[in-house]
Amino acid sequence: MRTVRQRRVYGKRKTNAPRAVLENGSPIKSTSSESLSLDQMVKQEISEDIVKEIGIQVANITLDDDPPTKVDANDSQTLEESPAEKKYQTSVGTPASSKRANDTHEPLPTPSNYAQSQSPLKVYSSQKRLSFTPRQPRAKPVRKTKPIARFSSGCVENEKANDYVRKILDEATSQLPGRGVQKFSSWANRSESAFDPVKIAEGSYGEVYKLRLKENIFKRNMSKSRLAKLREYGEGVFKVVPLRAQKGLGSKKFTTIDEIVAEVKLLKLLDPIPGFARFREVHVVQGRFPPSFQKAWDAYKAAGEDCENPNPANKRAYSDQQLWAILEMDDAGVELEKFNWSSVFQIYDIFWGVAMGLARAEEYALFEHRDLHLGNVCLRSTRPDGDMQLLAPVDATQLANSSGFGVSSLETTIIDYSLSRAELRLTDDLEGKIDIASTDLDSKGLFDAVGRDEAEIFQRNTYRYMRAQLYTGVPLAEENPPNIPGIWAEYAPKTNLIWLLFILKMLVKHMKHKDYTLREDLLENQTRKPLQSCPDRANIQQQDHSIKQPKTRTPESAINTFDNDNLGKALTKLQITLTKRLNMVLEILDLEHGRDDMCCAADLVAYAIDQHWLDETDFFLD
Repeated sequence: MRTVRQRRVYGKRKTNAPRAVLENGSPIKSTSSESLSLDQMVKQEISEDIVKEIGIQVANITLDDDPPTKVDANDSQTLEESPAEKKYQTSVGTPASSKRANDTHEPLPTPSNYAQSQSPLKVYSSQKRLSFTPRQPRAKPVRKTKPIARFSSGCVENEKANDYVRKILDEATSQLPGRGVQKFSSWANRSESAFDPVKIAEGSYGEVYKLRLKENIFKRNMSKSRLAKLREYGEGVFKVVPLRAQKGLGSKKFTTIDEIVAEVKLLKLLDPIPGFARFREVHVVQGRFPPSFQKAWDAYKAAGEDCENPNPANKRAYSDQQLWAILEMDDAGVELEKFNWSSVFQIYDIFWGVAMGLARAEEYALFEHRDLHLGNVCLRSTRPDGDMQLLAPVDATQLANSSGFGVSSLETTIIDYSLSRAELRLTDDLEGKIDIASTDLDSKGLFDAVGRDEAEIFQRNTYRYMRAQLYTGVPLAEENPPNIPGIWAEYAPKTNLIWLLFILKMLVKHMKHKDYTLREDLLENQTRKPLQSCPDRANIQQQDHSIKQPKTRTPESAINTFDNDNLGKALTKLQITLTKRLNMVLEILDLEHGRDDMCCAADLVAYAIDQHWLDETDFFLD
């Protein structure tokens, strides 16, 4: 099942996510005329006769779909509100699960109050919601009545296995992944001659890999357009998740079919929203790790990274018939927990970037993340050179007229919805069936763990605060009520605020101030090299600034842009202002003494816009 209604979100996606790289239509498969060596990497798994036969069948297909209905741009503001927005207005303002004390503050504007204004789509007193222009949907796979010819060497001819994972296969967006289970080795072979897998992360769910373009690919006789497509496809990540077996080895652990289906549905649902991961495809494969992926796993371990998951080569951990779900997404950048942040501008952009993403998702799909630790926030730079430690090119006038958001050049992406909750409306009928994507967190063993250090203890406590909020409406409640079946499907958006408080407290622990009026600090901030990823911030050694560092030649362009007394004064002044705002947010979100009228991330963002901590354009993204 899939959502059939286009809903409104805030902001516009820049471009479509590239198509799956491991498909028949990838550039790897069509470079034979440009390089003889590429023939070997794309060996055809189907005979020419079958190809011709399929071509004839495709040519004879007629499409009966009705043409899309055109909508007048002048009528865009009178469109009916989305189901999520209507339900949000009746449920978020006063959640049934929340117990609030009498509040002496003036109530904050909430979505239910916004909808009562003259404009049907108003959110804040001075700004209308902007309807989102969704990216063009991918073409639907052509459904044929006759069986589709299979790649005999690439597909698993096992009806029981295919029936077992059919729910996942039905979520595929293209034909090959939707046909059935593929052999892990065959799936990987389609890219091995052009890409090397690299393991970049792991978690309780499984492993995350990235495809790195091989160096010798640049030496081949290949057009620039082909090379550009390969590079684009290489900007993807592959989340490899072991699936629970029906019986035998692995039947009492790993991820269930329903859990993967829920996550894929959420990936599709949240794909249009700025600040969330871009979904490409889902595959189901069977077998042991191919040599290229096993080599990547071994290299990750040899580099000293924590490997809590069992070695894929261990036959006691995974059987020869192990099923894996592979979620293919755009690369969202480096994980926050592995990034060395320090400046106030970085912290400000990271926190509000995550908060605005959550606010959009709350309005769009009644969304709760429920597992928003530092590993589930990714960062990329908006600078043309991709540098994540340098500020965005600004001048003093721009700073004086801005909210202060966006100075660091960091852009956030929220990832991993395996524990999240959201509403999926399956029909246009407002009274129709609603599917709730959620996971029973009581069965995950999240609430009894203690933690090994201060940061992990705080994270584990945050899970308990979240559970107490859902069960009692009081995050600091000492009582531990018994499990209630089905309660995790309920909507309690204040859990998003609990996780935002966790993120902000973790961020400000490493906050440092600089005097940008000093030429050294100003230029050092604009010319130093990006810091390397650091998996464990507790072990970061503070730099001794008493030791003279070798001078780095400053590019003339950097001096012309940033070596300005007015800019230095403006940065130093803004740094103080942003610090005060962040401290006020800590007070607002405090679990014991904070504001009780803050129900969700949308309330916090609305408050920030009203206080001019954010511009309306920061949230609505013209």
